[in-house]
Amino acid sequence: MLKFVAPLAAALALAAPAQAQDAAAGKRAFLKCVACHSIAEGAPNKIGPNLFGVVGRKAGAVPGFRYSAAMKAKGAAIVWNPATLDKWLARPSAVIPGTSMAFGGVPNAAERAAIIAYLKKPMP
Repeated sequence: MLKFVAPLAAALALAAPAQAQDAAAGKRAFLKCVACHSIAEGAPNKIGPNLFGVVGRKAGAVPGFRYSAAMKAKGAAIVWNPATLDKWLARPSAVIPGTSMAFGGVPNAAERAAIIAYLKKPMP
């Protein structure tokens, strides 16, 4: 049993810095989103909803934001997790046709993963 503990501890120790690097890269990649979205807790909505705490939340659930009819119709069935966020970031209109989000998407999978890491734990 003890022979498995050291490799597991080493793997976990390596994972934390990698996640921090992903979040740092995600913060840089998120710069293309800040014109429409805020990420700080309590910050106002912009053209798009505030994304603080988006991971784990149902789509279309930010109070006070005026969502498109398409998001209102389909959003409640979607929970934003890494898989759904990856699909959304790749091509929003493929996830919810008729969305008012006029963003073509992020074609690079590594960049999408970094943005999702940042959304999980925004850095100042």
